[in-house]
Amino acid sequence: MGSSGGTASRLLELLTLLQVRREWPGALLAERLDVSRRTVRRDIDRLREMGYQVHAERGSAGGYRLDAGSVLPPLLLDGEQVTAIAVALQATPLAGAGLDEAAMRALATIRQVMPPRLRQRLDAVQVTTLSDSNRPTAPVSTDVLVLLSTAIRTREVVRFDYVSPGAPPADGPPRRAEPHHLVATHGRWYLVAWDQGAEDWRIFRVDRMVPRAQTGPRFTPRTVPGADVQEFVAARFTGGRSDAWPCRGRVVLELPATDVLPFVDDGVVEDLGAGRCSLEIGSWSWTALAALLGRFDADVHVVHPEELRAAYGHLARRYARAAEATYQLTQT
Repeated sequence: MGSSGGTASRLLELLTLLQVRREWPGALLAERLDVSRRTVRRDIDRLREMGYQVHAERGSAGGYRLDAGSVLPPLLLDGEQVTAIAVALQATPLAGAGLDEAAMRALATIRQVMPPRLRQRLDAVQVTTLSDSNRPTAPVSTDVLVLLSTAIRTREVVRFDYVSPGAPPADGPPRRAEPHHLVATHGRWYLVAWDQGAEDWRIFRVDRMVPRAQTGPRFTPRTVPGADVQEFVAARFTGGRSDAWPCRGRVVLELPATDVLPFVDDGVVEDLGAGRCSLEIGSWSWTALAALLGRFDADVHVVHPEELRAAYGHLARRYARAAEATYQLTQT
């Protein structure tokens, strides 16, 4: 345990030893940890730098003593780890797993076993989470998340019914899939899996899954297309098989670039001067792309491709019909 690679585990063992006995002679600690007395002194200094109160008595009969504290050994964390824990637990509502209260209780528990310096850092990180009305949260059962996570780890096929939220399980045989990744995005949880029935990759909404009690046989993991689960999921949400919109075009807008930039996320804006700019952006269809560009309320000049120009003609005819006709809503 005296190697540099084992420093963290050795410090944790040292803390544990200091917890179980009122005072430890330096020679005995060195023997228990299988290191030199000099290494013990350096480790004690490291603990003090992290905020742990360790007292030392000099002389042949002297030793080390840790101030009385929690029954649990103090957490061995650095400042960045504390910040990560604080942010992650306070951002739990964004995951939509119904663990908000449990996350706050976990944060309080962790706080109790931290030394004062790290506790102050933890208290300093306050995060406010706001739900996005455009991305409704679909709560899922934590039991389902645990079951799926376990099946991913043990590489076991999951059997489940796939139904609308709140609906009873459907009749018939369950679906069978090889689970690979759990993904939280757009306010929902998704399972990336190989669907054995469809013999293809699928992304299932977890809030629509009703797992059967027993998992299936073990499977040999496959490689997600592109070997990157983030790109794979992003591609499915944009309607393609790669991380790009299936329809992407370039136009010139009769607007300054500064008026366009705040309203595009993944678009590329180029300032052309004289109150004009070019914009390259994508969408899931050419008609949707043409309609999206119409929101700028300015003249649009299509640079490429021809499919986008044709989509404007299609929209023009549709809008002309809407402008000419008076629609009477008949209620039944």
